[in-house]
Amino acid sequence: MSAAPAERSPVRIGLGDLLRLKPAGESIRLAAPSVRASAAGGHLSPYKGRGIEYDESRPYQPGDDLRTMDWRVTARTGKPHTKVFREERNRPVFVWLDLRRPMMFATRGAFKGVRAAELAAIIAWSAIANGDRLGGLVFSETEHHERRPALGLRAALRLFQLIAADAFWIPPEREPAETDARAALERLTRVVRPGSLIFLLSDFRELGRDADRFVRQLAGHSDLYLGLVFDPLEAELPPAGRYRIESRGRSLAIETGEAAARARYRERFEARRGAVRSLARYRGVRTFECATNDDPRAVLAREFRKA
Repeated sequence: MSAAPAERSPVRIGLGDLLRLKPAGESIRLAAPSVRASAAGGHLSPYKGRGIEYDESRPYQPGDDLRTMDWRVTARTGKPHTKVFREERNRPVFVWLDLRRPMMFATRGAFKGVRAAELAAIIAWSAIANGDRLGGLVFSETEHHERRPALGLRAALRLFQLIAADAFWIPPEREPAETDARAALERLTRVVRPGSLIFLLSDFRELGRDADRFVRQLAGHSDLYLGLVFDPLEAELPPAGRYRIESRGRSLAIETGEAAARARYRERFEARRGAVRSLARYRGVRTFECATNDDPRAVLAREFRKA
C-alpha cells in the first residue's frame, strides 16, 4: 500500500513541492510582454536584444527588406535572393525572488513567500521545457544568492535547492532588521544579460530608492514581468469588528469598524499596487497579481496560454 502524499505546508516550501509543479510549468509557454523589434528578413522578434542567426536564402519576394539581399547567391544564380534569419535559441529566463520577512505572512492560503516560490518553480519548469537557460536571484534581509543561467534539469534543481534552503524559511533567533530591496534590484541590473525574460516576484514593499530607474534600465534591453504577491487582508480589512492577529510570535488586536481608517488602509495598498502598475508604462514591462489564496498554476495559465 503506497503512502499518502505529504500535505503541503502553508508556511514554507520544500524541494518536493517545487518538483511537483513540473506538469504545471510544462503546460504553459513563456512569452514576452510585447513584440519588440524588427529582425532582418522582415520578421518580427518578440524579445528585445535577442540575437538572430542566418537560416537560409530564398528567392526575393515583393516586400522583402532590400537590406537583407543575399548578393552572393544573387550573383551566382542571376536571380535576386534574400537572407532569412531566425531568432537565437536558448534565451535566458531569470527569476528574481523576494523572500524577506514580510513575505512570510498570510491570513488565507499560504505565505506570500510560498506563493512566490511556487510561481518561480512553474516559470522555471516552463523555461526548461522550452529549452531556455534558467537563472535566478533569491534574497532576504540576511541572504543573497545567485544562479547563473544554464540549460537543463540541473539548472532547475540548483535553483530549487536554493529556494527551499532552511535559511529562507526557518525564523532566525533574532529578528533581522528590515531592509529594502534596492541592493538586490541593483544587482539584477548587473547580472542579467540583454535579451532576457525576467520575472520579479515580490510584494514590492520597500523597493528602495531608484527602483524606477533600475526597472527602466532593465526594460531597455530585456522583457519584464512584475508579479505582485499579496494577502487579501493587505488589500482590504475584514468586516467591522475586533480581531486578534498572530505575526512573528507576537499577538495584536485590531479594530476594523471605523470607516475612515478602513479607507486609509485601502488607499495604502492601492498606492503600492499603483506604484507597481506604473512601472508597466515602460515598453516590455507587464504586471500580474497572485493573492495568497490563489492557485499560482491558474494565475500563470491565465497569463501565458499554451502556444
